[in-house]
Amino acid sequence: MSPSSPVAAAVKALGSVLRSGALLTDPVELATYECDGLTNFRARPAVAVLATTAEEVAATVQTCARFGTPFVARGSGTGLSGGSVPRSDGVLLVTAKMRSVLSVRPEDQRAIVEPGVTNLAVSRAGAPHGLFYAPDPSSQQVCSVGGNVAENSGGAHCLKYGFTTNHVTGLEVVTPEGETVELGGMAPDTPGYDLVGAFVGSEGTLGVATKVTLRLLPMPEAVQTMLAAFADVDSAGRAVSAIVAAGLVPAAIEMMDALAISAVEAAVRCEYPAGAGAVLIVELDGPRAEVEEGIAEVRRVCEEEGAFEIRFAADNTERAAIWRGRKAAFAAMGRLSPSYIVQDGVVPRSSLGDVLHEIGALSEEAGIRVANVFHAGDGNLHPLVLFDDQVLGEEERAEELSEAILGLCIARGGSVTGEHGVGLHKLAAMEKMFSPEDLETMLLLRSAFDPEGICNPGKAVPTPRLCGEPPRPCQGSHPLQEAGVAEIF
Repeated sequence: MSPSSPVAAAVKALGSVLRSGALLTDPVELATYECDGLTNFRARPAVAVLATTAEEVAATVQTCARFGTPFVARGSGTGLSGGSVPRSDGVLLVTAKMRSVLSVRPEDQRAIVEPGVTNLAVSRAGAPHGLFYAPDPSSQQVCSVGGNVAENSGGAHCLKYGFTTNHVTGLEVVTPEGETVELGGMAPDTPGYDLVGAFVGSEGTLGVATKVTLRLLPMPEAVQTMLAAFADVDSAGRAVSAIVAAGLVPAAIEMMDALAISAVEAAVRCEYPAGAGAVLIVELDGPRAEVEEGIAEVRRVCEEEGAFEIRFAADNTERAAIWRGRKAAFAAMGRLSPSYIVQDGVVPRSSLGDVLHEIGALSEEAGIRVANVFHAGDGNLHPLVLFDDQVLGEEERAEELSEAILGLCIARGGSVTGEHGVGLHKLAAMEKMFSPEDLETMLLLRSAFDPEGICNPGKAVPTPRLCGEPPRPCQGSHPLQEAGVAEIF
């Protein structure tokens, strides 16, 4: 970092407005923040700010705006799209230490929390009042609400309960110019444009959330969890379609194929049925009579579609045991491969079987294994593309296969992401899914919030030549080019 560079001037100014210990400048300490959960993209920030208050967030952003210094907000860093990869010429604003549950209002079924509060901690705060927070990504024990807001995270139970956007009613936001504003509030809806809806899922490109008002739900009277084992993914896929066609709305329908099952068995010994080519985890919740009737119908459907073994959880311990394998699936891939890419495409439920066959054909052609774990109820695929980065050319083949899988999703009328976001990883896919006019419209919205282009630049929406700035000719080299993960054309 040159002493005369804008970021150096910003760092000096930050030192005078932040508390002692808030700034990290040691390269060894900064290495911790080089990437998120998708390790393919890395860049070391010039400096990191460990914010503990909304005032520190605002002071940091105001300083960045003053010097035109790019900044990236980061929560727990569990994202899987490169969305919180920092800039080597910028400031990384870490909100993980802002983890206070500021209030729980059971009479309003609301919680107000700071962005570093973990997803699971919200439910724990609501539990004494008979309330819970519905979105539950697999990383719910460690992922933060701020990151959930940025990526519009979902989870296993999004089939019935929806995504983060369905559970955020208000936000306190520091804009890219450093102004603190309120969006939405406690009410279910507010007049005017839906700025909360625009902010949730914007991948940290419109500002930094410092307080989040969340909708809590009453705990269901009854929960029933069932595991069904099938000989192959075709029959399991047919069962999913039949369950939905029967008019049932389970809280969750999750599927894993044989390769994914073998990984989780090695990792956590979940003891799923031997010989299963696919397993379904189906969970229903709600009034007891409705759940009992619904789970009986699910069992009937699964048996008709060829399930050779069905298990029911008798209590919370058995329920947790059924879910243990699914929750551990991503981490368990380390048992099969030193490296992998997590994809996040979406297809119509009716296309699940065909798309899985096509993924299998692409996998065989590329000589790269793919384990499939996904939210079958809403067609959100999570193919795990396995490769060894020590084998020459294998990472490139894995990336090509990963992109081809997204192409399948687009061709089937789906989407390139269901819950992980675009980040850096799917910028090229956005240009295949959207027209230039669509992307230009997205950039117009982004520029309205961030006219100088300093807030998480280069993410979510492709910009000219990966410059990560408002549309204009790129000046000099981009930090991602310097890091060797992107090219300037």
